Amino acid sequence: MLVGIVSDTHDNLDLVQAAVGQFEYEGVDVVVHCGDVVSPFSATPFDGDWDFYAVRGNNDGEWALQDTVTDFGTYLGEAGSLTLDGVDLAVYHGTSETLTDALVESGDYDVVCHGHTHRHDLEGRGGTVRVNPGGLPIPGRDDVFRVATLDTETLTVEHHELNP
Repeated sequence: MLVGIVSDTHDNLDLVQAAVGQFEYEGVDVVVHCGDVVSPFSATPFDGDWDFYAVRGNNDGEWALQDTVTDFGTYLGEAGSLTLDGVDLAVYHGTSETLTDALVESGDYDVVCHGHTHRHDLEGRGGTVRVNPGGLPIPGRDDVFRVATLDTETLTVEHHELNP
């Protein structure tokens, strides 16, 4: 199974469309948004031929976002866990580095997906893969927008640099 991972799109429809296009091209089965969608209008493009899951980010100020996501996917609230193809995933925005580290170090998850930092990252720690796909480019962090894909059979992650 192929899982698309995205975060911190911040109402930028060009980035959202680039992510959706990449996920369509890759043929993902599931899309996980790690938060900071921000407004409902920028969630609806993720209504595609995949299962969709999203968590709340620190900039997701519109509570209607939950209703919008629920119309076509699953809203996990502040954080959630999923089992996809036998792989246990934790999904959290990443606002607290302490909580992100606790999820990784708990040993309960094969993969921990998060965003918040706007910096793509990949780390293996104690049998758990921690993946941050990146987000809206911010000077001094990532200078381009990226998403990630996770192959649940091999637990390999690829970051994809997108130029909307």
